[in-house]
Amino acid sequence: MAQPLSLKQRLAGNPSQNPHFAVTLQGETGELKATDPRAIRALVAVMDMHAVLGGAASHYGGPAAFAELNSAMFALVFERAKKAGKEWTEMFHLINDAGHCENGLYALKANYGMAGLNFDKLKGFRSIESGLTGHGEAHLFGEGVELSNGPLGSAFPQSQGLAMGDALAKNSRVTITAISDGACMEGEAREAMAAVPGLAARGQMNPFVLVISDNNTKLTGRIDDESFAMTPTFKAFETLGWDYIYLENGHDLQKCYDTLKTAVDRAVKNPKKPVVIHAKTIKGIGTAATAKSNSGGHGFPLKSAAELPAFIEEIYSGAVPAEFPKWIEELKVREADLKAKAVKPAQPEEKIQTGVSAAMIRARKAGFPVVSVTSDLPGSTGVAGFRKEFPEASLDVGVAESNMISVAAGMTKVGFIPFVDTFAQFGVTKGALPITMANLSLAPVICVFSHTGFQDAADGASHQALSYQAMLSSIPHTRVIQLSCSEEADALVTQAIEEFANHLKAGTTPPTTVFFLGRENFPKNFGATKYALDHAQTLVDVAGLDPVLLVPVGSMVGEALKAQKELVAKNRGAVVIAPSTTNVVDWATFEPALKKCKRVVVIEDHQKIGGYGQFLAAELLERGFKNDLRILGVKGEFGQSAYNAIDLYRKHGLDSASIVNACL
Repeated sequence: MAQPLSLKQRLAGNPSQNPHFAVTLQGETGELKATDPRAIRALVAVMDMHAVLGGAASHYGGPAAFAELNSAMFALVFERAKKAGKEWTEMFHLINDAGHCENGLYALKANYGMAGLNFDKLKGFRSIESGLTGHGEAHLFGEGVELSNGPLGSAFPQSQGLAMGDALAKNSRVTITAISDGACMEGEAREAMAAVPGLAARGQMNPFVLVISDNNTKLTGRIDDESFAMTPTFKAFETLGWDYIYLENGHDLQKCYDTLKTAVDRAVKNPKKPVVIHAKTIKGIGTAATAKSNSGGHGFPLKSAAELPAFIEEIYSGAVPAEFPKWIEELKVREADLKAKAVKPAQPEEKIQTGVSAAMIRARKAGFPVVSVTSDLPGSTGVAGFRKEFPEASLDVGVAESNMISVAAGMTKVGFIPFVDTFAQFGVTKGALPITMANLSLAPVICVFSHTGFQDAADGASHQALSYQAMLSSIPHTRVIQLSCSEEADALVTQAIEEFANHLKAGTTPPTTVFFLGRENFPKNFGATKYALDHAQTLVDVAGLDPVLLVPVGSMVGEALKAQKELVAKNRGAVVIAPSTTNVVDWATFEPALKKCKRVVVIEDHQKIGGYGQFLAAELLERGFKNDLRILGVKGEFGQSAYNAIDLYRKHGLDSASIVNACL
């Protein structure tokens, strides 16, 4: 039988030291040093503060909840590896599918001085200079991450392949996968929940342990209040064939260690029955404010380094190690420097999401049967305002994007105008098939997919939708719109609602309309005087030598307008047209500009393959136009974490300076 190829191990091996911030456990052969969970929480806090000062979002609640479980897990694994005289990677796979908790693992590994990490390197968390991305990325930090995570419920299904591969190769290795209760709502995770015990019973899997952090909390609030209780799901594990272990207190470090030891031993003794540890935890534990908040302190709550001393003192409930006050003083200096260098925007800015919510609210008040079907991100996508105003017209299906779209399609068939919302990356990857089936069922929906492209800078590659146009634009009866500002959002969302209603009243089927939008703040208006569905906007038309047509897509409008001003200063003519609808070419608007400008530059934070630039190029060829076309897009690469989108625009040649160079 052919054996698997021998692969070079990228993961870092056994640590050469005990944890710097340590507590003592009773191990298998005596006292055992493990990472102090309080240190994990405190390190996460200072790491998050670095990111927040840089302008990035960050997370505290999830890693705080997992601190004891992760500390015990690594202590047990390293103990057994040392006892066996082997590298831990020969004996275990340790997989994290609680993506928001990766910063806790960075802190833990730095505490051991492993994977090339130390405390200074934690300070780069989520910056473009660091491989410590918002969620674990194997392509950037292979020493510390075996399987990338981010979209919830994605690493657990891959980890079952690790255990199956080990069984086939006859490797003696245990897979331990950590996951959150929210991630257990995802379709991929639920498929794996059924498949793992089924395949194990057939002898096709190595020992497998699943560790669930159950704190009844997702981003928007308590799971049972916001959507539905997960208790029946967890009770079903035994029926599915899992060896079920309930851990009542996931914050008792010794009990976490003992439970994990028992789970591994039982899985090794009987690989045909995988083990699940259902651990009750408190999201945001460490401070009263985060633990009691509805979201469990999902995002890091502090805005200034001046707030850190009290936060960390509460975590420690007493004396704080000397390293933290010193670190906080560094952060205060950095914060003061950033404030001194801050530049205010030339005009008032706001999120595009403001226009989405305003249009939905106004339409509902006008009698349109608008309803919101969400999957945990309404505060980020812009529909939270509508949901607050009309709770009776708001549904939450849990962290399950595919199901969200399918539910909405059914509501269309009853006569409602359903809006679905999530991040663009999740909407297109998990929504393409449901949208296809919705359109086949003559049951279209209206989608609000935010955080396009590099706009989701801090979360990293797993969250950065760089193929969103390509994934949805060719689905029949689907209109794709890329919004650039809140006024455009208000106008076009309103028109889409009215169009949807008119079609249903007439007994015809409207298209599915997908609104893509960024995350950061933008001017309310970039210069357009009128907005209409499927029509582009000419934002600038300035005479000059050898004029160039700039075609910025969505969030790139601001950079294109900066470039246009630089071109005017060089006496170069420039026309700027924002296409808005990007799978239809508004030829009436484009044709005069194309006749005037020999050169065309398309700018999009999207892969060049399948983006608007290639769509426009095909249209030009079919119509016999021979303009010199250049596409500024992403060149077949994944992104990474950065504090702000502009850092990634510069790196990938999409900023105003790159646009000017392309024009010249």
